[in-house]
Amino acid sequence: MFELKTLSLFLITAVAEILGCYLPYLWLREGKSAWLLVPGMLSLMLFAWLLSLHPTASGRVYAAYGGVYIFVAVLWLWWVDGIRPTTWDLIGSSVALLGMAIIMFAPRGS
Repeated sequence: MFELKTLSLFLITAVAEILGCYLPYLWLREGKSAWLLVPGMLSLMLFAWLLSLHPTASGRVYAAYGGVYIFVAVLWLWWVDGIRPTTWDLIGSSVALLGMAIIMFAPRGS
């Protein structure tokens, strides 16, 4: 159950971070409303708060989170940008998820 809770929290965190970066991107690159900066800022604040909810050392959380971020970014590429991931995208994101699992779920000495 710990593993599922950790992975779910990482997934929600990644969506918050990507959304917080995507909304300013829409304003800067696509000419959308500057009002997108407000939900973008709130999303990045949510991202930072969500990372603080993990019960382990921050450096370990940040390192492991990177693997989940890569996976979610590839999904974003597909679902939002409409670009189907290549085999290499899928292999790379799978390796990143494996790295996250090793970092977060490996047995540790007390």
